[in-house]
Amino acid sequence: MTLEEKIQNYHTSETAKQLIRQTKIVLLVGVSGAGKDTIKHKLLDRGGYHHIVSHTTRPLRLNQGVMETDGVEYHFIDLPTAEAMIDNHGYIEVNHYSGNVYGTSVAEIQLAHDEGKAAITDMEVQGVDEYMQIAPQSVKPIFILPPNYEVWQERLNRRYVASDAIVSDNITKRLKTSEFELEQALAKNYFYFVINDDIDQAVAAIEEIVHSPDNASAYRSEESKDLARSLLADVSAKH
Repeated sequence: MTLEEKIQNYHTSETAKQLIRQTKIVLLVGVSGAGKDTIKHKLLDRGGYHHIVSHTTRPLRLNQGVMETDGVEYHFIDLPTAEAMIDNHGYIEVNHYSGNVYGTSVAEIQLAHDEGKAAITDMEVQGVDEYMQIAPQSVKPIFILPPNYEVWQERLNRRYVASDAIVSDNITKRLKTSEFELEQALAKNYFYFVINDDIDQAVAAIEEIVHSPDNASAYRSEESKDLARSLLADVSAKH
């Protein structure tokens, strides 16, 4: 069986599923420019969270002029190691993208469990389903939204500061991806929606969702989805 076939046929082990059910898991999802990474680091600074560091076979690269560090951005591994992890059911989930393997290891969730912490990571919207099928009670999928379309565009333009066609094309592609992400999030009934207008308020909202779920129903209400619908309408109309 080829590596690609192994990935396509991969199933999370029953032991790993049980581990997920016994561990609080926070999945931060959202459009580019929503502030997922900033929020994640704010939560990590508060303590009580374990950062899930994914595994990848892609090489280290420069990130804003700084070389990535093994064990920080990713656990960087070679293809034989990735395949051995598949054979040994070492992943929660694993995917093949642009010629490289990406996956979340069982060992990372085990570390969070053993530390008595909530496991946290940011991820693509389509990766949430696997976790929700395994443990809908222990997994908190949180979709981060910018406060409005105008502020969202300002954030993207600051992130990709320049006026050339390459940067403009990059933003256009990210907005197209965001259209898909918003559609997917609105199609599911399990996402909590948090608006990142004020970073501290957004972090406090996520803390409430994670630690006081009985008080967090408002973040799953139809009203909470109104901004997502508005952003989707704006990006669909303009791109």
